[in-house]
Amino acid sequence: MQSPKPYREERPWGEFVEFTHNAPSTVKIITVNAGQEFSLQTHHKREEFWHIISGDGTIIIGDKSIPIKKGDNDFIPKETPHRIQAGASNVVVLEVSFGDFDEKDITRLEDKYGRT
Repeated sequence: MQSPKPYREERPWGEFVEFTHNAPSTVKIITVNAGQEFSLQTHHKREEFWHIISGDGTIIIGDKSIPIKKGDNDFIPKETPHRIQAGASNVVVLEVSFGDFDEKDITRLEDKYGRT
């Protein structure tokens, strides 16, 4: 799968942004507390699209470290190491997962909370 391209349409009352269209997906809102991070991880059965709703910090995708800000979009292919690190404020992310979604489909490569 390729990275979905958000579709934006203006209307007389404002606008909407469509992140998926007729695509099977799982949608979550994730909050990473200020100064925290989730494990550096991979997934075997799903890909993820992230839309940053608010906050500041850094995301890791593969070997890239990317500063984030509100409105940023990123795509994480299957088997790609990834993580969100919050900065001075909470990071709130809209996550759209494509594929066979299972919370147990996580391989943790690093985890400061001692999880395996």
